Amino acid sequence: MEDLDLEQQEPLPVDRNGRRIGDGADQPDGDPPPGCCERFHLSVSKWMLPEDHREKYLERANCFPPPIFIILISIAELAVFIYYAVWKPQKQWVTLDEGIWKSPLTYKPEARQEAWRFISYMFVHAGVQHIVGNLLMQLLVGIPLELVHKGFEVGMVYTSGVLAGSLCSSIFDPLSALVGASGGVYALLGGYFMNAVVNFREMIPVLGVFRIAAIVIFVASDFGFAFYRRFLSEDAGLKVSFVAHFGGIVAGMTVGYVFFSAYNQKLLKDPRFWLCIVGYLLFLIFAVVFNIVLSPAP
Repeated sequence: MEDLDLEQQEPLPVDRNGRRIGDGADQPDGDPPPGCCERFHLSVSKWMLPEDHREKYLERANCFPPPIFIILISIAELAVFIYYAVWKPQKQWVTLDEGIWKSPLTYKPEARQEAWRFISYMFVHAGVQHIVGNLLMQLLVGIPLELVHKGFEVGMVYTSGVLAGSLCSSIFDPLSALVGASGGVYALLGGYFMNAVVNFREMIPVLGVFRIAAIVIFVASDFGFAFYRRFLSEDAGLKVSFVAHFGGIVAGMTVGYVFFSAYNQKLLKDPRFWLCIVGYLLFLIFAVVFNIVLSPAP
């Protein structure tokens, strides 16, 4: 065996600290692993967008502006609930009674000439279970939606659901009062549901089944509770309408679907947008005329 001449060998490359630099096997391949923020946005894109839109979202994904609409509206609803539960006389927190029925925010058929009540009722909730359910669902669904679609789109869908809910209640259940943000929550759910159904194959089928099943289970249970509270509960006082749920989910499945499916597109050039706007305006005009001329409410 021949002796090796160490002086004729090329020196091994080393870094500034004297550590050997390999030929590539010891080096990390490709880009560095994604951080927590990148993984979070990747998860959001898989839950909220079809595959052909994810790359564009990830290119510009950031938390600025943050999902401020959903956060602020949730804080406002919680603050109003605490106000009526703490500073107003209540027997307990599970079901609020006297305070909310006298509130200038609650929608009441005999006070429907005070037009702000058609929107402001969303800030008032009938009890702990009512507000906890609404806040959890609108935060779980609303924050990812707002990260993708930003506050204007989410705010428009949410508000359209709130208004559609009170108008539907004034038409189909005209003698009942109305409290809670269910109209807005159901609008977000309806828009997301339609987007998940239409883009089922592009949004990871296994997750798609889970999403659709989760929405159906929540809606069924919440409808059941609202139906019980409206028709079967023996609690004294005004009966709370559940028709706002229908109005909110219909608004979400129409207006919400158009907003949430038009990612990275100009809405003004989308004929579906104008069709929904015209349909919503016609419904609004009919509801106003009904409340002025035809409503059996005092």
